[in-house]
Amino acid sequence: MGDRWHVEVDRSVCIGSAQCVHRANGAFRLDSAMQSHPVEPDTDANERILEAAENCPVEAIVITLLGSGEPVFPPEE
Repeated sequence: MGDRWHVEVDRSVCIGSAQCVHRANGAFRLDSAMQSHPVEPDTDANERILEAAENCPVEAIVITLLGSGEPVFPPEE
């Protein structure tokens, strides 16, 4: 069984570039204020979601392991 993630978007940081929507189609959506939201905050580990987080121009996407809260992205330094 694979990892499960909790995905959050810090809407105080999100600029609505929609890069996440384009990189992980179906995993993120923009609301009427052009702010990103994960479609399913608790989800199976997914390379497209990780790629969206890594390519967010303002690093607004945070991914943690579901249950433990251990950071997936951004990684701990």
